[in-house]
Amino acid sequence: MLKENLAMLRNIHGYSQEQIAEKIGISRQAYAKWESGATIPDIEKCAALAEVYGTTIDSLIRTEKVEGIGVLPPAPVGKNFWGSVTVGDRGQIVIPKGARDKFGIKGGDRLLVGSDEVGIALFPVDAFKEIFEKGLEMISGQIDQEK
Repeated sequence: MLKENLAMLRNIHGYSQEQIAEKIGISRQAYAKWESGATIPDIEKCAALAEVYGTTIDSLIRTEKVEGIGVLPPAPVGKNFWGSVTVGDRGQIVIPKGARDKFGIKGGDRLLVGSDEVGIALFPVDAFKEIFEKGLEMISGQIDQEK
C-alpha cells in the first residue's frame, strides 16, 4: 500500500525520486527502496512525506480501491474519497457509512442536491439555511450602511 501510494503521489506531483529525497533529507536510493517496498520510512519521514504531498500519514499507508476505476491516490488533507456507489433505477444512492458518520447524516435527514459542470454535491438543509441566513444578514447590513 505505502509503496504504491508513494509512487502514485510522486508522479501526480511531477517529482523525481531525487527531488522528493532532497525535500525530506534522505538519499535517492533510500526513497527508491520505499517505493520498491524493500524498506519503509520511519514515522518522522512519513510525516515529512505527508506534508510534501499535502495528505495525511493515514492516507499514505492506506489504499482505496474503486471497482471499475482501480486504486485511487491518497486524498489531500481535508478531502475524502468515500468509494463508489451505484445509482438505483429510481435515482437512489446509499451514502457510504464513513461519509454518513463524518457528517452525522442519518435516516430522515434532508439534504439539498447541488452541482456544477463536473459533479453533484449534497448539503444538509439546516447548514445551508444557516449559511443563507447569514448571507442575507450581511447583505441587509450593507444596504443599511449605504442609506
